[in-house]
Formats: sequence, C-alpha cells, structure tokens
Amino acid sequence: MLPRDSSFFHLHLVSDSTGETLITVARAASAQYSSASPVEHVYPAVRTNKQLDRVLSEIAGAPGLVLYTLLDQTLIGRLEDKCRDLGLPCLSVLGPVLRLFETYLGAAKSTYKVGAQHILNAEYFKRIDALNYTMMHDDGQLADVDDIEEADVVLLGVSRTSKTPTSIYLANRGVKTANIPLVLGMPVPARLESIRHPLVVGLFATPERIVQIRENRLLGLRVQLDCDQYVDRKAVAEEIAFSRRLCAKHGWPLIDVTRRSIEETAAAILALLAERRRSPAEE
Repeated sequence: MLPRDSSFFHLHLVSDSTGETLITVARAASAQYSSASPVEHVYPAVRTNKQLDRVLSEIAGAPGLVLYTLLDQTLIGRLEDKCRDLGLPCLSVLGPVLRLFETYLGAAKSTYKVGAQHILNAEYFKRIDALNYTMMHDDGQLADVDDIEEADVVLLGVSRTSKTPTSIYLANRGVKTANIPLVLGMPVPARLESIRHPLVVGLFATPERIVQIRENRLLGLRVQLDCDQYVDRKAVAEEIAFSRRLCAKHGWPLIDVTRRSIEETAAAILALLAERRRSPAEE
C-alpha cells in the first residue's frame, strides 16, 4: 500500500522487447490517480538472467508496483518470486490477454515470439512510407504537386492548431498525411480544391487558446510581442472564422482541438477516415 503522506510511487516496467506496450498501459492506468505520481523505471530488452539480476536489484532498492511483458518462463518465475519475497505487487500485462487468445484460438497456435509486433512486415514499411510522405508534405510543402492526391488525409488549420504533431502521429499509424497552413487573405493551393482521394479535415481552436499557444511559442523563441497581429485576439478570431468558412464551403469536416490531446484528435480523424472508407465510393 502507498504511504498516506506520499505523493509518488515507484513503477517498475520490465519488458523483453521495447517496453512500448507496458508504458502505454501503465500510463493509461496511472492517469486515473491524480493524487499520486509514478516514478517510472523502464527496463527494455530483458532477455537473460544477468539482465534480470540488475532489474531485481533496482526493484529491491526502490520498492513499488511491478508490471512486466516477459515470455520466458524462467525469467517470469524469478521476477515473481523476488516480488513475492519483497511483498510487492507484480502483474503480467500480456498474460490475461494471451490466455484469452489461447482459450479461443488454441494454445498450439501461439508462437510466443519476443517483439512479434515489431517485425519488418508490410505494415511496418507502410508506416515508414507514410512517415516519409508526411515529412515531405509538412506545413504546405509540395502542396501543389500531383502527389497530394496520394495522401490519405490532408489537415488544414491556422498556425498553432497542432497540424504537424497530429500528422506525425497519424503517419505512425500508417496514414499518409499532408498538412497545409491557412493564412487569412491568402488563397489555398488550387490543387486542394480538386483533390478526390484524401480526406480533408480542418482543425481549429478558440482564439484564447491559439493566442496562449502563440504567446508561449514567441516567449520561448525570445521574440518581442509588441502589437503583432500574430497574437492579437481579434485578428486570431478572424483567422479562425476564415478557416471555418472555408471548410464549410467545401463540406470538409472540422475538429475543435481546444481541449483535445494529439491522440484524441488523431482518433477522431481515424474515425472519420474509417467512416469515409465504409461509405460507397463516389461516382
């Protein structure tokens, strides 16, 4: 149990692969507990007894919650025995899921291959291709060339609507994404208004949120604010109104990113993309 006067706890994440699965699950769970913050100890690529020895030593030195994604039964046994001796909670994140799969598919179908999700298959190279495409089409680069039609998604929005990080997140999911900045008084690329394959999505936020982000960015760059239109609330409101009118004119869906994380915005875009792909193709 966590001491009542403690605002943090040690969280040990032991993996025989990259640890990405563990980190994602652990952070999703710990986010539900705002009164205590985890101090993460991540141990990737633990595949030998010698590597596990170091892990066990660190767990003993900083007792806490232990989660693991190990497949080697010898390593699992040693880890669980040590945690039992120390009186620490220890849980396999993949164990219950694998058992469910075994019940449904049969144990004989499981290969128990370490890092199986990271093999260099067609899906992997699709993500690499999407990343390369997305980086080449960031912030309006090459927006007028013919290969904009190859995009799966095109994001539009005024400055500081998280177009680039959202594009990169989508690319990591294998979605080719281009993003184009909208500037008040400047026409959008002519090619954009005639493309048919990509899903075009507009991103916007409240003027207050945009101004706040822009001011923080300028401060970080140590740029004098003065009365720059870039951070003038009225001017920003006009920019946003312009972007919303443009999207409404073309029937492009809009997503309010004011209170959305990058992951939530991307999830909304993926849902729109899935819905579009389920719809009958346009004649």
